[in-house]
Amino acid sequence: MKLVIKNGQVVQSDKTIKADILIEDEVIKKIAPSIEVDAKDKKDTKIIDAKGLHVMAGFVDMHTHLREPGFEYKEDLESGSRAAIAGGYTSVACMPNTMPVIDNAYLVDYIMNAPFSRDIDVKIYPIGAVTKGQKGVELAEIGLMKKSGIVAISDDGMPIENAQIMRQALEYADSHDVLLISHCEDMALANEGCVNEGHNATITGLKGIPTISEEAMVSRDILIAEYLDVKIHIAHISTEGSVRLVREAKKRGVKVTCETCPQYFSATDDEILSFNTFAKMNPPLRTKKHVEAIIEGIKDGTIDVIATDHAPHARDEKNVEFALASNGTVGLETAFSVAFTHLVKPSHITLEKLSELMSSTPAKLLKVDGGLIKEGEVADLTIVDLSKHHKVDAQKLHSKSKNSLFDGWKLTGQIVHTIIDGEVKFSKK
Repeated sequence: MKLVIKNGQVVQSDKTIKADILIEDEVIKKIAPSIEVDAKDKKDTKIIDAKGLHVMAGFVDMHTHLREPGFEYKEDLESGSRAAIAGGYTSVACMPNTMPVIDNAYLVDYIMNAPFSRDIDVKIYPIGAVTKGQKGVELAEIGLMKKSGIVAISDDGMPIENAQIMRQALEYADSHDVLLISHCEDMALANEGCVNEGHNATITGLKGIPTISEEAMVSRDILIAEYLDVKIHIAHISTEGSVRLVREAKKRGVKVTCETCPQYFSATDDEILSFNTFAKMNPPLRTKKHVEAIIEGIKDGTIDVIATDHAPHARDEKNVEFALASNGTVGLETAFSVAFTHLVKPSHITLEKLSELMSSTPAKLLKVDGGLIKEGEVADLTIVDLSKHHKVDAQKLHSKSKNSLFDGWKLTGQIVHTIIDGEVKFSKK
């Protein structure tokens, strides 16, 4: 079966053009101003009229929590797949903080083989743990996990506090050509806080986490990577200081990349004033000046990737006192709309730049297929309606969990179709 997308605005790396796209045998065969389908081929060809719509490279999320194995009551590979494709994602990389922790080849094989026997459409790439059990004491089986299919290593959710372990991990990651994604948090400085340290923490009576808790670890990890001359990727940066540290390191030639998430350029810690536990996350929401710094870091290229840090939790894990609530918000189904509304519409960045942040760069960093619209590339595409306004209703999300910070937000930009390997896997009803 062939697929032809007609009359769309095709978003490429440096420009957007009006063009048709022919897809055959899972790849993009032709991009041209007009592609006509022969009468004899019509019965074997599906046609999508994308007039008034934009065709983008399928989104690639390099930071997703799918919770399986062990926490399937929050999310599983199938429900996470449905949430991802509804959000325009064609590929996701899942973090290893499961139960048991994904720290060995057996569990990597479990994730890799799941799509062959279950209703999973999105491409799932496992991220292996850096240390056994994510305890920060002994390196996990990185080499064996790489052979089984991991695309990166991370102890996300738990910082690697021992600097010598981090050094060894970076050296080992470099020798196996695998990306290390660092969760930067000094736990002693965080001191069991639950919100950003500052005015709003004081008036709510909630214990604060200082920005230096993140920045101290960002600085340490950059220095270790610089000393070793190896690459490192910093997860979910949220502060002005972290942006500055990465920017300065890049200027020195350090092989550092970083990501942020939609909540850190769209929301401030004013969200905690109502004690909304959906606003409890780690790192915490910051003040307006940090949000502005994150946006500036996206604009000037300091920040390489927009990831979701999709973090599903059951209702009972959020419906508790704020300090006791689990950290995180679901984000796969809202990431594009939040980014378009808060970055592209205000003219902070172009749609082409957004595609780079959500598609081509994460694909490149993880060394996976997708992320580009070019002849010969895999046909992983997302078709969006940039004129569509909508209000987020968390109860209608495809994720098992409904803990969305963005519930009730009015956003612009909606996913119309998600195409994976040339097949339409999602269409907005």
